[in-house]
Amino acid sequence: MKNLGNLMKQAKEMQSRMVEMQQSLESHEVTGVSGGGMVSVTLNGKGEMRKLSVDPSLVDPEDKEVMEDLIIAAHADARAKVNAYSAEKMKEMTGGLQLPPGMQMPF
Repeated sequence: MKNLGNLMKQAKEMQSRMVEMQQSLESHEVTGVSGGGMVSVTLNGKGEMRKLSVDPSLVDPEDKEVMEDLIIAAHADARAKVNAYSAEKMKEMTGGLQLPPGMQMPF
């Protein structure tokens, strides 16, 4: 029974750290850029878009595909940064504990 008590205590601590991490992810922002900085997309740590900036020189109704492609590229850049940040935070929280393949946190 003593081991069960310790296990429950550890689970409660992990849950508390998960709540803190979720709050951290909501407030953390990263910016992805493309086109040499002509387009930037800012996402929070949960991947929610917070800001989009497009250089006015890209606004050409005759060639909107370039602008669309640059927005997609900037979003992909920001998303990669969010994923790296989230993975680092998860590593810190789990103390480097390796999860089984296919198992992702948060559960």
